[in-house]
Formats: sequence, structure tokens, C-alpha cells
Amino acid sequence: MLRKLLFLAEDRVLVEQLRLVLGNVGMSVIPTLILSTVMVWVLQTEANAASLKVWAAAVIASKLISAYHARRVLAAGISVEDAKSLVATLMVLNAVDGLAWGGLPWATLDYASVAGTVLVIAVMAGVTSNAMSVLAPVLPVFLAFCICAVAAMAIKLSLMSDPEYQLLAYITLLYIATHVAQGRVVAKAARAAISLRFENVELIERLRTETDKAHAAHKVAEQANLAKSKFLAAASHDLRQPMHAQGLFLEVIGRGDLSDTQRKMLDNAQATSQASTEMLNTLLDFSRIEAGVVQPQLQTFWLQTLLNKIESELAPQAVSKGLVFRTRETHAVVHSDPMLVELILRNLVTNAIRYTQNGGVLLACRMRGKQVSVEVWDTGIGIEASEHKEIFQEFHQLGNPERDRNKGLGLGLAIVDGLVRVLGYRLSLTSRPGHGSVFKLILPASDAPAVKEAPSSAPVAFGKLDLNVLVIDDDAAVRIGMEQLLRDWGCTCQVAESVEEALEMAQQFRPDIVISDYRLREQRNGTEAIALLRKQLGTEIPALLITGDTAPERLREAQASGVPLLHKPVTPDLLYRKLLEVPIHSSMI
Repeated sequence: MLRKLLFLAEDRVLVEQLRLVLGNVGMSVIPTLILSTVMVWVLQTEANAASLKVWAAAVIASKLISAYHARRVLAAGISVEDAKSLVATLMVLNAVDGLAWGGLPWATLDYASVAGTVLVIAVMAGVTSNAMSVLAPVLPVFLAFCICAVAAMAIKLSLMSDPEYQLLAYITLLYIATHVAQGRVVAKAARAAISLRFENVELIERLRTETDKAHAAHKVAEQANLAKSKFLAAASHDLRQPMHAQGLFLEVIGRGDLSDTQRKMLDNAQATSQASTEMLNTLLDFSRIEAGVVQPQLQTFWLQTLLNKIESELAPQAVSKGLVFRTRETHAVVHSDPMLVELILRNLVTNAIRYTQNGGVLLACRMRGKQVSVEVWDTGIGIEASEHKEIFQEFHQLGNPERDRNKGLGLGLAIVDGLVRVLGYRLSLTSRPGHGSVFKLILPASDAPAVKEAPSSAPVAFGKLDLNVLVIDDDAAVRIGMEQLLRDWGCTCQVAESVEEALEMAQQFRPDIVISDYRLREQRNGTEAIALLRKQLGTEIPALLITGDTAPERLREAQASGVPLLHKPVTPDLLYRKLLEVPIHSSMI
């Protein structure tokens, strides 16, 4: 029963969970060194200098010991027989690490300013959140760290004389509870993913040895693929919720008065958030294609404008690897969807840069009668003929058995293939292993005048808005972030966590716009909430739907509602632009 509650799997699945956790330990050594040094530098006073240095030494020593232990275990290999005892060892090591981090409030809070106190609490929250991504695949290990670290801070806060600190102690205990719940979700997802991987491996072996059961095996494969898609959609939704809230909070923090050090830390946090958002958006692009909600918007445009944009944005990536990136000038005019063509070429060029170590990448066009051949050449590793079809499958990657996240998700060419099919075009591949590859996209040429290029979007200047906004979202963190951000923009904002609460609020508070999450509690959705509010208010009140759901059926339902749809995490820039489009925005100051 205890194993079930803690998501401790049996045999090889537990071994893989441990290997995943141990493989993550080494990546946290350098951040620990940097963060502990920065904390000593920022928070050191004459009164706490000795204790703060002792704390830093303890944290660094604990992390180095954990990293050394992880390296030895991985080098020796993990057997099924040793897995349970290894869990106990990791619990002890991470409990000690948690206590070491928990010593930070004890070394600093008695002497820290208000800003220093906020920094200490933020660092502790960040460390425990990072521990979730590193340790949560083996839930008991994460619990040992989280409980020791946060409990140590809670005890220190409860012993301080100021009642507000004692209140923070109770909030910290609540923080432990929420982290435990989130850790269970991550552990369950990790276990499901590992189990699914083993199931797929076993399926392949069965197909090789049991040819007489090919039909039954094919059915099992389809079921496994459906389970994978459902898991991917659920995981994407659960990840988008905190990412969306994080983006809102970072924007609110950035609008305050920060020191240079704090501004630099905020910039790093925003850059990390943006990188995570880009990976989530890749999953969204793939899900939108699978859902069949991508509708081409055809127009006539200059191809050179698009090539210039791709070159300016992606050439720095090539240059950073020591590659030559070139484009050839063209006067070609084509009739297609510029956004979809850009997405296709962007994925092809990114892929070429990723798999090219020496030489360069060329983006060029050739006129072929009434057609234009847009070609991406590279001098990369090349692709075996047997792999030409497989590379367009989702999550298929060449030369990345370790699934290095820096090499992407393996969805780029799957997205390219889906968009080419949506547009009805032809994409060809020529490649020689060890010499490079050429991808050729055939587009229809046009003799009609090209649409005038739209001016590039300037950075948003966040002026004050005079809008009454009603936000409906069942996630507390999102509600808090939206309320703070909208009020910072000058809006009058009310937040509701359910349809009923929103309808009750609307009787006293008449909104100018409704912003609703798509998926709400009790199997209800934002489309329903907006419809009921419009009926109650007797007017087609402007509205926005925001969703973190990437399941194909959910995307189709949201698209069919006719309400503008934004995908989490929504950037503050985009949200602000949408609010500017509200019909009554002439009342803005």
C-alpha cells in the first residue's frame, strides 16, 4: 500500500526512475555553487557572515557528495536487487541536502531587510520547485528533500517575534502540502512514461517474433499510440497552467523597482520561461495539426521578405556553432499562407543547423515554370535512405538516444510533414550520409501583385486601460497572477473560480470583457460560461478563451465556439494587444 501511495514501481521501472533522478543530479552542481555564492554576497552582514558561510559550505558539500554518489552508482549500474536500498540512501542524502538549504533562513532572517527576506523566501521556493523536476520521479526522495527544507524554514519563521512571520510559517506548511501533491503528479507521469516506453519496446520485439499475430499487434500499437497522445495532452495541459501563472508573476515583478542583481535574476528567469514556452508551443503546433484545426489563409507575397526574416532570426544560431549561413536573393512571388510556409522553413532550417557540425546551411529558391522550389541545403550528418520516412514521424530523432532536450523534441519534421499535407504541397528529400541533405518545398508561383508587407510589431508600451475585466479560472495561481497584472494595467478586475461564481459576480459587476479558461471544474468549460454571461447581461459582451489543453478534440471544440482562443502560456504582450481590441477601448487613458 505504501509503495502505491509513493508511486514506487517494481523491478525495471523503479530502476529507470532511479537512473533518471541520478542523471539529473550532476546538472544541479554548478547552479548550486553559483546561487550559494550569490546569496553569501548579497545577504552577508557582520552579524551573520560566519553562519552564512557555514551554510554555503554545507550546501555545496551536500551537493558535491550527492553528485559523487550519483556518478559512482551510474557508472557501476543499478540492479533490481539494489533499487530499494538505493531509494533509502537517496532519501538520506536529500534529507541532509534539504536541511542544509533549510539553514538559509536560520542564517539570514534575523538580520535581513524586507527585500532580503523576500529574496530568501523566493530562493527557497525556487530551490524546492527545481527539486521537483529533478527528484520527483522517485517521490520518496523528493519528499525527503522538500519536507526537510521547507519544514526547517517554517520552524524558523514560527520562532520569530513578528506575527507576520508566524503567518508565513503556516503558509509555508500549506506550500509543503501543495508541493507534495504536485510531486505525486510528476511521479505518476514519470512512471507512466517509463512504463509506456517499456511497453513499446516489448511490442516491437513481439512484432519481430510473432508474425502470425501481426493484426493483433497492430491493434495494440494503435492503443499505445492513443495512450501516448492522451498522456502528452494531459502533461502539456498540466505544464501550461503553472507556466502561464509564472509568466504573469514575472511580468508583475518586472514592473517593480528592482536592483541590478534582481533584474539580472529576473531576466534569467524570463529567458528560462521563454525557452520552456517555445517547447510547449512546438507541442501545440503538432496538436493543432493532429486536430485538423489549421486552416490555410492564402495570399500573394514576396518570398524574399520571408527568407530575410528567417535569416535574421536563425543565422545567429549557425554562427554560434561556427557554421556559414547563406540565403540567395530572389524576386519570386508566391500564393500561399505566409505563416505556415514560414513555420515549415523555420523547422527545416533549425533542423539543418542542429545536425550540421561543419560547413554551413544554404536557403535558396529556384523558379520551375509556374512553381518555386524553396531549398534548404546543409553539410550535416546526412540521412540513410532507410530513415527517409521515419524522420517525419513524431518524436523520431537521429543520433539522440539520450533524448538531449537541447536537440529538440523530435517534432520539427513531423510538423513540417503535417503542414505540407494541409497545404497540399510536395516536399522532397535528397541526402548522402556524411555529406549532407537537401529538402525541397514546391510552392505555387504567382503573377499577381504581392500583398504589401505589414509593418513589424513594435514592442508593446503598456499604457493604462480603463476596463472592467471578469476572469474565470479554476487555478488559484492563475487567478492571482491575472488579477495583479490587470490591475497594474489600470483595469478593474474581478476573479471567479467557477461558472456560478462568475454569474453571481456579474449581477453586481458589469464587465467590459470576460477572460475565461476553457476547461473549468465539474466538466464545464469557458464557452458555456461566456454564453451564460451573455444571456444574463443581455448583450454580446466581448470575451477571450484561454486554454492549456492540447488534446485534438478539445482544440476542435474551442475553435468551433467562435470566441478568440489564446493558448497558455499567454505572454503579457499578446494579452495586452487583445485587450486593446475590445470595442470600448476608446475609454482608455
